[in-house]
Amino acid sequence: MTIVEYEAVIGLEIHAQLLTESKIFCGCSAAFGGEPNTHTCPICTGMPGSLPVLNRKAVEFAIKLALATDSHVAPVSLFARKNYFYPDLPKGYQISQYELPLSANGSVEIPLADGGKKRVGITRIHMEEDAGKLFHDETKPFSYVDFNRTGVPLLEIVSEPDLRTPQEAADYLRVLRAILQYLEICDGNMEEGSFRCDANVSIRPAGAQNLGTRAEVKNMNSFRHVERALTYEIERQKKVLEGGGAVVQETRLWDPVKGVTEAMRGKEEAHDYRYFPDPDLVPLTISPQWVEEIRKGLPELPLQRKGRFVKEYQIPEYDAGVITTSKTLADYYEECVRLFPDPKQVSNWIMGDLLRLLKEDDKEVDTCPLSPEQLAEMLGIMKDGTISGKIAKTIFEEMYKTGKGAKEIVEEQGLVQITDEAAVTQAVAEVLQNHPKEVEEYKNGKEKLFGFFVGQVMKATQGKANPQLVNEILKKKLS
Repeated sequence: MTIVEYEAVIGLEIHAQLLTESKIFCGCSAAFGGEPNTHTCPICTGMPGSLPVLNRKAVEFAIKLALATDSHVAPVSLFARKNYFYPDLPKGYQISQYELPLSANGSVEIPLADGGKKRVGITRIHMEEDAGKLFHDETKPFSYVDFNRTGVPLLEIVSEPDLRTPQEAADYLRVLRAILQYLEICDGNMEEGSFRCDANVSIRPAGAQNLGTRAEVKNMNSFRHVERALTYEIERQKKVLEGGGAVVQETRLWDPVKGVTEAMRGKEEAHDYRYFPDPDLVPLTISPQWVEEIRKGLPELPLQRKGRFVKEYQIPEYDAGVITTSKTLADYYEECVRLFPDPKQVSNWIMGDLLRLLKEDDKEVDTCPLSPEQLAEMLGIMKDGTISGKIAKTIFEEMYKTGKGAKEIVEEQGLVQITDEAAVTQAVAEVLQNHPKEVEEYKNGKEKLFGFFVGQVMKATQGKANPQLVNEILKKKLS
C-alpha cells in the first residue's frame, strides 16, 4: 500500500475594520457598541432615494496599508455591488470592489519556525462596507438584527495561497495585525470582530503543482483558534481522501467548544454575486501626489522598530522580533525600560513569564492585568535585594492573577529576602550538619555538590536567603 504524503495550501482573507469616526458612505458613527440600531441612517440602511458619499479618511487608511505592504496603489479603482441576500444586509447587496481594487501585488515577511523568513504574497487589498450583526435567541423562534455595524469601513486583504502550515497562517495574521496597529488604522481586536479572517484550505500530494478542492473556514476569533481550526481541517481532508472520498467545496464553521469544523453551506464563486459597477459611486481616482504625501507620513513600522530595538537596547534580534510583532507589546516594553532601565532584564521577563501567562489565558497584552509600572516595581525590589529571583517568580504570578503590586504581596506574605548574615550562617550550618556524607564527598573533590548545598539552603529558607550571601558563606564553611 502506497502512503501519500500531503501538503496543505492555505490562503487567508482578512477583514480589518478601519478606525474612522464615521462610516464609509455616510456620517453615522463607526464606534463599536452603542444601543442596537442607533448608529444608523437612511444611507447605511439602504432606504430608497439615499445616496452614498465616500469617506476620504477611509481611502487614506487603505493607501497607508497598501504602502506598508509594498502593494501597488491603483490610480483608478471602482466600487461594485456584490449581490446576495442575508438578513443583516439591508440593501440586498454590499458595496465592495471587484475587478478594479484599490491595490494589488504586495507582500509581507513572516518568521519561520526554523529561524528563517518567508515572503507571503498579497493578491489584493480592497475597500468595502461591513454588514450588520444577528443575535440569535435560543429561547424564542426568531433572531434580532443590529444595523450599527452596517456600513463600517472594511479593508479586505487577500493573500496568495503561499501558506503551508497552521503556524505560518497564524504568524501571517500576527504580522498583518501588527502593521495595521502600527499604522493606527485598525485596533486588531479579534474578539470584537474588528480584525477577522476566513481561511481557504486545500491539500495536495507533496510536490504536486495542481491545487486541491478547497474548503473555506470561518468563525476563528483568536490566533489559537486559527491554528486549531486549520489543523483540524487539514486532518479532516486527509481522512476524506485516504478513505476514497472527495473533498467538497464548501464553507465550514469552526466550533471551538467541540474542536471541529462543520459544514455551513456550499461555497459561492464570484459569478454567484453578480458583481456590477455601483451606479451611485464615481470611479475613485488617486493622485500620485496624495500617495507620496501619505508615504512621507508613515509611522515607524514593525521591522523598523525591531531594528531600532536591537541597536538602541542591545537586545537579541529574536527578542526584538517577538516584542515588536504587537504594537501594544512593544509599547509595554518601552514603558518598562523607561521605568527600569535594564533592557535585557525587561525582555527576559516579558519573553518568558509574561507571554507564557498571556498564552495560557489566550490573552493579548492590551488586556494584561499587570502594568509596566508593576513589573518595573518588582524588578526594582529584586535589584535592591528585597526579594530573590526565585521569590520574584512567585510574586510575578501573584501580581498577574490578582493585580496587586509587588511590595504589597511581599508585605502580605512575608517574602522579604533574608540578608542577615547570622541567619544565613545558621541555615548553612544546619544544612551541612544534616548532610555529613555529602560534605565529606565535596571535600574529597566532588565539587559539583556545591549546587546541592545551595539548593538545600534555599529550600530551608523557603527561597528567601540571598543567593550571593549563601554562596559566600558556603565557600567559607566548606574550605
